[in-house]
Amino acid sequence: MVQGILAPLQFLVFGISLFLVIRYLMTGEGESAAEISILIKTLILYTIMITGSIWEKVVFDEWLFAKPFFWEDAFSMAVLALHTAYILMLFNGWGTSEERMYVALAAYVTYVINAGQFLWKLRMARLEGERIAKEQQAQGPQAVAA
Repeated sequence: MVQGILAPLQFLVFGISLFLVIRYLMTGEGESAAEISILIKTLILYTIMITGSIWEKVVFDEWLFAKPFFWEDAFSMAVLALHTAYILMLFNGWGTSEERMYVALAAYVTYVINAGQFLWKLRMARLEGERIAKEQQAQGPQAVAA
């Protein structure tokens, strides 16, 4: 339930932030807005990772890297690492503003790939559910009771 709210919210924030980062890199305007948007995106990302790992523990008895989500979780670590690198650079004054924005863009590329992994997994699960439902329907009421 929480992921169903946070994931679309994160995607919305991502879209806004991506626009602000690209605008800053192209025009030099809106540095603070871009920085704040990246921080908000990162906060939502961390929240999703924490709630997702709690869900994974409840469902699979693993905090992370449960077999069904191993590769998604592994790639999520790259997403987290790049977002965290941006925060470290920002708060420690490392690199130029442009360099930090490029790190944020790299984080966003990994985020899009990772989101694609989860969407693909969701689609495959939905198709599998439909296939099972059709099989049960074809077998009649006795298949549902079994």
